[in-house]
Amino acid sequence: MTEKTARSLRVPVKRLRRACNPNLFRFKTTDDVRLLEGTVGQDRAVSAMDFGLSIEAAGYNLFVAGPPGTGRSTELRTQVGRVAATRPPARDWCYVFNFREPARPRALSLPAGLGHKLGHDIDDLVAHVRREVPKAFESDEYAQRRDQINREMQRERERVFEALQKEAEARDLTVSVTPMGVTTLPVVDGKPLTKEQYDLLTDERKRQIQERTAELESIVAQMAPQMRRLDRGGAQLLAELDTQVMKLIATPLLDEMKHEYADESEVVAYIDQVGADMIEHIDAFRGAEDTPQQAMIPMLAAAQREVAFDRYKVNVVVTHEGAKTAPFVFEDNPSYYQIFGRVDFRSSLGSMVTDHTMIKPGALHRANGGFLAIDALDALSQPLVWQTLKRALRTKQVRIENIGEQLSMLPAATLTPEPIPLDVKVAMIGTPRVFQILQTADDDFRKLFKVKADFTTDVERINGHVELYARFIARQVKEKGMRPFDRGGVARVVEHSSRMAGDQNKLSLRMMEVVDLLVEADYWACSSGSVTVTCDHVEKAIEEKVYRSSLIEERIQEFINNGTLKVDVTGSVVGQVNGLSVYDLGDYAFGRPSRITARVSLGRGQVINLEREIGQSGSSHSKGFLIITGYLNGKFAHRQPLSFAASLTFEQLYDEVDGDSASSTELYALLSAITDVPLRQDLAVTGSVNQLGEVQAIGGANEKIEGFYAVCKARGLTGDQGVIIPKDNVRNLMLKREVVDAISEGRFHVYAVSTIEQGIELLTGLPAGRPRKAGTYADGTFFRKVTDCLEAMTRRAVEVNRAAQRELMAPTTASPDGARRRKDNGAGARRRHGRAD
Repeated sequence: MTEKTARSLRVPVKRLRRACNPNLFRFKTTDDVRLLEGTVGQDRAVSAMDFGLSIEAAGYNLFVAGPPGTGRSTELRTQVGRVAATRPPARDWCYVFNFREPARPRALSLPAGLGHKLGHDIDDLVAHVRREVPKAFESDEYAQRRDQINREMQRERERVFEALQKEAEARDLTVSVTPMGVTTLPVVDGKPLTKEQYDLLTDERKRQIQERTAELESIVAQMAPQMRRLDRGGAQLLAELDTQVMKLIATPLLDEMKHEYADESEVVAYIDQVGADMIEHIDAFRGAEDTPQQAMIPMLAAAQREVAFDRYKVNVVVTHEGAKTAPFVFEDNPSYYQIFGRVDFRSSLGSMVTDHTMIKPGALHRANGGFLAIDALDALSQPLVWQTLKRALRTKQVRIENIGEQLSMLPAATLTPEPIPLDVKVAMIGTPRVFQILQTADDDFRKLFKVKADFTTDVERINGHVELYARFIARQVKEKGMRPFDRGGVARVVEHSSRMAGDQNKLSLRMMEVVDLLVEADYWACSSGSVTVTCDHVEKAIEEKVYRSSLIEERIQEFINNGTLKVDVTGSVVGQVNGLSVYDLGDYAFGRPSRITARVSLGRGQVINLEREIGQSGSSHSKGFLIITGYLNGKFAHRQPLSFAASLTFEQLYDEVDGDSASSTELYALLSAITDVPLRQDLAVTGSVNQLGEVQAIGGANEKIEGFYAVCKARGLTGDQGVIIPKDNVRNLMLKREVVDAISEGRFHVYAVSTIEQGIELLTGLPAGRPRKAGTYADGTFFRKVTDCLEAMTRRAVEVNRAAQRELMAPTTASPDGARRRKDNGAGARRRHGRAD
């Protein structure tokens, strides 16, 4: 290869890195920049979010897809805040005691802010009744009316008793009322007979007394219902008196409350039920005497009296008091109870009890009438969350039931709160991979989450986006209270953003990493006492971050420098080439050269990947080997089969190898081993190859170039060293300034090739050669050497096969000891004799 051809393949210095001219900006510092509203370069995602949040049709919930750090959550908050501001506040929700079904608390809905007011009003009502009822029952007026009723009932009883007494006297009997009932006694001379006197009577007299007694008992039996009616009537009159007293105390407040909540029919019905229940449990308000059991334990009596009034408490589970917009809840811990609520229990006298006041809401309750955002992976990893969320969205109801109720094999008596109607827009945040899995594996997901907002990781580096980037930096500076960035600092951030994107014409939208860079640059500006953040401070932040993360890289570099890891950067070697790989540590990635070697022998065209043989080759790497075989067959096996066997490996590499970025490198090593033509060791190679011999783009081009540069720098730059990359990767170059300076000074080089032929010419110095009409190559070309060597190996293989066949077909004779020996002809004997010599 001529020097002119080599120069034509060198990447110009101006294309090794795309700088950002600080003069592009019209401001001096970010203090002069209008702050950005929204995000940079996520127009597609923003449009999808606007549609998904605004449409009110069923099933149009939102999945925000994108890698972490792209501003998914921040932009979602912004968009939800904008849409929520156009909608009214959601209604309050309360749970109250169900007087008809105590185990099924009722759910009441009220306008925003009225939930707590209803609770306070009910509390005031109960307190007023508890305070006034005992006073009323102890008043003179009540005592007079009660005594009047009792006197009237007593007179009625006396009237009935007098009539009964007359009937008894007419029969020489008398009656008396005992706890056991009405008893009759015979009378003589106006005095009741004693038992002794009765025994002295004649039998006839006793019979007469018994007959008269039976007649009187019959009359008593006839009058008994009248007596009972009198008793019930008296009790009813007293109860009506008590009811009148209760109504006089409670009705004004109840009527006032019903008027105030007249627009809420459910609330009015509940207030009526409260009033009716108060009358039914009037004894609790008048301070009835304790039972014997309560009297023995005073604390128990007090506790039970208070519990009796808990039935009137209003449990405001969700209130939007003071809110002016629809609610938005971002639940960062989407566990079952955090999302759907729970029913708590308390210990009472050795047992666990609960009531409607111990119902706790979840995020769905708080977001009802608005928006709920959760992390998809967190929700999917929590037990029962995903299934229960789907059911709530399908049924448009949110139920509160504890996990134990769903998993228990035996039913247990507990509360079953009334479900609350659900009207909420759910936004799940996750990676594209999570979205794909749900879209493929869960039919309900497609029905419930019909809108996808897809966040990208980069955007075109045009002036408009660069200006937005500067405004984004200005906003972060103000929000986080950092020092202002001057134009040079902003320009350096833009350059590093292209490096992060791995493309000269792109800006990274991994805003979390960009913000981290801003914070660290501000720290170094503070450390130096500067009032502004400059280009040097941003550069310092980048260098320090690399230093904190590059321990493993330095150790590998140390092993290469002391010869533990063998890498040649000078000379030429047959069947050996420097490949390049990238180590990704999560927060830091770096490139390192690896020696790739190839060995060739006679065979049947098989190419062995040693990493695949031991299970350390990934699928992409294994595919690259099959592509190499396809290339060789298509290039050199038209006239005759390939008659060689080859093995290739990454030397001193003990981790799994994946990716096809070394396939062109491995092909160069294999062709060198076939032809016995040495390859330059001062060049490192990366790039994948297809079956047509075209070199294709790879990832990590910057890290790979810088990795080999670091090795060459440590060994001493000669001016001939460099890296061969695919031509399609030139746009991805954002090399460090140190590397760019070395290249501009001619101490290092980067070559861009698009075909295997160009790479061969750089590595061998020989022209690759073009096929002629007969399929042959001109003398002196590399591919002519390849075809000649392959033909020679084919001839050797044919000769070996023919000799083996002749040996197998030679006649045999029996030896005296019975063994069969092959009868050798003279030539064979001479050959064996010659080998013996």
